[in-house]
Amino acid sequence: MFSRSHLITTMAALAITATTAIPAFALDRRVRIVNETGYVLVEFYGSNKGSTSWEEDILGPDVLGSGQSVMVNFDDGTGYCKFDFKAIFDDGDVLVRKNINICEIGTYTYN
Repeated sequence: MFSRSHLITTMAALAITATTAIPAFALDRRVRIVNETGYVLVEFYGSNKGSTSWEEDILGPDVLGSGQSVMVNFDDGTGYCKFDFKAIFDDGDVLVRKNINICEIGTYTYN
Protein backbone atom coordinates (compact mmCIF):
# COMPACT_ATOMS: atom_id res chain seq x y z
CA MET A 1 0.00 0.00 0.00
CA PHE A 2 1.29 3.43 -0.95
CA SER A 3 1.27 6.27 1.52
CA ARG A 4 -0.55 9.44 0.60
CA SER A 5 2.70 11.41 0.23
CA HIS A 6 4.20 8.69 -1.99
CA LEU A 7 1.10 8.72 -4.18
CA ILE A 8 1.21 12.52 -4.52
CA THR A 9 4.93 12.42 -5.38
CA THR A 10 4.33 9.74 -8.01
CA MET A 11 1.43 11.68 -9.54
CA ALA A 12 3.53 14.86 -9.66
CA ALA A 13 6.35 13.01 -11.41
CA LEU A 14 3.92 11.61 -13.97
CA ALA A 15 2.45 15.05 -14.58
CA ILE A 16 5.91 16.52 -15.23
CA THR A 17 6.77 13.67 -17.59
CA ALA A 18 3.50 14.09 -19.47
CA THR A 19 4.14 17.80 -20.07
CA THR A 20 7.79 17.44 -21.10
CA ALA A 21 7.53 14.42 -23.39
CA ILE A 22 6.08 15.45 -26.73
CA PRO A 23 4.65 12.55 -28.68
CA ALA A 24 5.53 12.39 -32.38
CA PHE A 25 1.93 13.03 -33.41
CA ALA A 26 1.94 16.40 -31.59
CA LEU A 27 5.06 17.80 -33.28
CA ASP A 28 4.88 20.72 -35.69
CA ARG A 29 5.21 19.42 -39.24
CA ARG A 30 5.06 22.77 -41.02
CA VAL A 31 8.13 23.63 -43.06
CA ARG A 32 8.82 26.74 -45.10
CA ILE A 33 10.18 25.70 -48.51
CA VAL A 34 12.45 28.42 -49.92
CA ASN A 35 13.58 28.63 -53.54
CA GLU A 36 16.89 30.47 -53.95
CA THR A 37 18.03 28.61 -57.09
CA GLY A 38 17.55 31.25 -59.79
CA TYR A 39 15.00 28.92 -61.43
CA VAL A 40 11.26 28.46 -61.04
CA LEU A 41 10.20 25.49 -58.90
CA VAL A 42 7.34 24.04 -60.95
CA GLU A 43 6.53 20.85 -59.00
CA PHE A 44 7.19 19.85 -55.40
CA TYR A 45 6.52 16.53 -53.68
CA GLY A 46 6.97 15.45 -50.09
CA SER A 47 6.31 11.86 -49.07
CA ASN A 48 6.80 10.23 -45.68
CA LYS A 49 9.31 7.39 -45.41
CA GLY A 50 6.51 4.82 -45.24
CA SER A 51 5.00 5.88 -48.56
CA THR A 52 5.61 4.01 -51.80
CA SER A 53 4.76 6.94 -54.09
CA TRP A 54 5.31 10.69 -54.33
CA GLU A 55 1.58 11.41 -53.94
CA GLU A 56 0.36 14.67 -55.52
CA ASP A 57 2.26 17.81 -56.48
CA ILE A 58 2.00 20.00 -53.37
CA LEU A 59 2.17 23.21 -55.43
CA GLY A 60 -0.71 22.13 -57.65
CA PRO A 61 -1.19 24.70 -60.41
CA ASP A 62 1.08 27.22 -58.62
CA VAL A 63 4.85 27.63 -59.01
CA LEU A 64 7.53 28.95 -56.67
CA GLY A 65 9.74 31.60 -58.24
CA SER A 66 13.32 32.17 -57.19
CA GLY A 67 13.35 34.25 -54.02
CA GLN A 68 9.90 33.02 -53.01
CA SER A 69 8.83 30.64 -50.27
CA VAL A 70 5.78 28.66 -49.27
CA MET A 71 4.72 27.15 -45.95
CA VAL A 72 3.84 23.45 -46.29
CA ASN A 73 2.06 21.42 -43.63
CA PHE A 74 3.39 17.86 -43.93
CA ASP A 75 1.08 16.48 -41.23
CA ASP A 76 -0.47 13.59 -43.11
CA GLY A 77 -1.83 11.83 -40.02
CA THR A 78 0.80 9.06 -40.07
CA GLY A 79 3.03 10.42 -37.30
CA TYR A 80 6.12 10.27 -39.53
CA CYS A 81 8.84 12.90 -39.11
CA LYS A 82 11.15 11.68 -41.90
CA PHE A 83 10.17 12.75 -45.40
CA ASP A 84 11.68 12.63 -48.88
CA PHE A 85 11.43 15.77 -51.03
CA LYS A 86 11.35 15.95 -54.81
CA ALA A 87 11.66 19.32 -56.54
CA ILE A 88 11.30 19.83 -60.28
CA PHE A 89 12.52 23.11 -61.81
CA ASP A 90 11.66 24.85 -65.07
CA ASP A 91 15.10 24.03 -66.53
CA GLY A 92 14.34 20.30 -66.17
CA ASP A 93 16.50 19.68 -63.09
CA VAL A 94 15.03 17.23 -60.57
CA LEU A 95 16.39 17.30 -57.03
CA VAL A 96 15.53 14.50 -54.62
CA ARG A 97 16.46 14.82 -50.94
CA LYS A 98 15.89 11.88 -48.59
CA ASN A 99 15.34 11.47 -44.84
CA ILE A 100 14.58 15.09 -44.01
CA ASN A 101 13.35 15.33 -40.43
CA ILE A 102 10.50 17.79 -40.80
CA CYS A 103 9.85 17.68 -37.03
CA GLU A 104 13.25 19.28 -36.39
CA ILE A 105 13.46 21.94 -39.09
CA GLY A 106 11.34 24.99 -39.77
CA THR A 107 12.83 25.90 -43.14
CA TYR A 108 14.27 23.99 -46.08
CA THR A 109 16.11 26.02 -48.72
CA TYR A 110 16.95 25.07 -52.28
CA ASN A 111 19.97 27.08 -53.50
